Amino acid sequence: MPKSVEGPASVSFEHVSFSYPTADEVSLASLESIASLDQRPSGEVLHDVTFSVAAGQTVALVGRSGGGKTTMTHLIARLYDATSGTVSVAGTDVKKLKQDSLRAAVGYVTQDAHMFHDTIRANLELRPPRRHRGRALGSAGGRTAQDAGARACPTGSTRWSASAATGSPVANGSVWRIARLLLKAPPIVVLDEATAHLDSESEVAVQQALDRAMEGRTSIVIAHRLSTVRNADLIVVVDHGRIVQRGRHDECCWPSGGLYAELYHTQFDQSPRWAPPSTGITEPVR
Repeated sequence: MPKSVEGPASVSFEHVSFSYPTADEVSLASLESIASLDQRPSGEVLHDVTFSVAAGQTVALVGRSGGGKTTMTHLIARLYDATSGTVSVAGTDVKKLKQDSLRAAVGYVTQDAHMFHDTIRANLELRPPRRHRGRALGSAGGRTAQDAGARACPTGSTRWSASAATGSPVANGSVWRIARLLLKAPPIVVLDEATAHLDSESEVAVQQALDRAMEGRTSIVIAHRLSTVRNADLIVVVDHGRIVQRGRHDECCWPSGGLYAELYHTQFDQSPRWAPPSTGITEPVR
C-alpha cells in the first residue's frame, strides 16, 4: 500500500540514472497514422547519481547549464520517475509514497511565477476557492505570505491583473514565489535559480527572505551564482549528468583543477589555486 511521508524529511539518490521518454513511448495511438515520430535517441540525462541530504541540511547543485540539475529535482516529486536506481524521501522510495503526500512535502521556487486574474489570496493559496476557505492564511506564516503578496501589488489593490504588472515589483515574480513557499511551509524546499534575473540589491533582499523560509527545512538549491551557496552543508557539482565533485565550498575549491574552482574563478576573478583555510595559508599556492 502507498505510504505517507513521515519522519525526518531526508532526501537520497542511490545509483540513479534517467532518460527522458522517447516519442514512441508517449505518442497517442490516434495520431500515429498522421504523425511522423521523432526518431532521435533519447540518451541518458543522469548517470549513476548518488548523494544524500539529511533532514534540515542544505545541498547545492552546481554546474554548467544543461547538466541535469533541474532534472534531478523533478525526480524528487515524481514529475518523472528514475529509469534505474532509487530516489527516497524520509527513507522511503518515492514510488511507494502517496503522490498527494509526496508533493505536499516538497515546495518548489522556480524562476517563473504564474499568476491568475484573481485575488491576492487566491493566487497565494492556489486551490479551489471553497476548499478549506480561511484556514491556510490564519497562521503566522500565512499572514506573512499574504502581506508579502499584498506589497507586490500596486498600493490599495487586492486583486492581481495582467495590466498591474507594468512597473510593479510583482513583474519579476520573486515576492510571489517566496510568499507561496511561506504559505505552504513544506519540510523539503527546492530552489531552482530563485534569485535569477535580479539585480544585486534585490538579490540580497530575496535571499534573506529565502534563508528564513529554509530554516529547519531540508533544502535543495540550484544556483549559478556561487555566492548564494558558499555556506551549503554539501555542494554537489554536476557535469553532463554525472557528479564530478562533492563537499563543502573550501573542499570543492581544493585541490585546483576541478569544475567548481573553474566556475568560482570565472565569477569572482580569483585564482582557483588556493589552499584550504585549515592550513592558515592565504597566499595562492605556487
